[in-house]
Amino acid sequence: MGLNREIPARDAGYQNIQYLRKDITFADAGPVVVGTLPAGAVIVKPISGVAVHVAFNNATTNTLNIGTEADGDFYATAIATGAIAYVALDEAVSGKVDVDTTITATQAVSGAAATAGSASVIIAYIPAN
Repeated sequence: MGLNREIPARDAGYQNIQYLRKDITFADAGPVVVGTLPAGAVIVKPISGVAVHVAFNNATTNTLNIGTEADGDFYATAIATGAIAYVALDEAVSGKVDVDTTITATQAVSGAAATAGSASVIIAYIPAN
């Protein structure tokens, strides 16, 4: 299944922190589109990450990667989703995007299939306005 590229970049047009939010569950396979950042936006990393509401219960690995279509773990690699917590983005990369950029979230699972788990991926950003 291909990524949905019909989601326009989001910009409320005001001088404030804006955000993308996408709820995911254990049943979401493959890259999930969180949303599209507008060109020139800067991600506010300390308040961007994953809020785990119900722990994912795969037998071996319960992690989530946050990135782009070109690099699936550009902003976060192997965020733990096996316990209820808020985990911030962990990669030491620039948070500024030069072009409209689609953000994705991909579960990295191993072992028996999960039967529970839900989280919200939250990307806070400041547009270039």
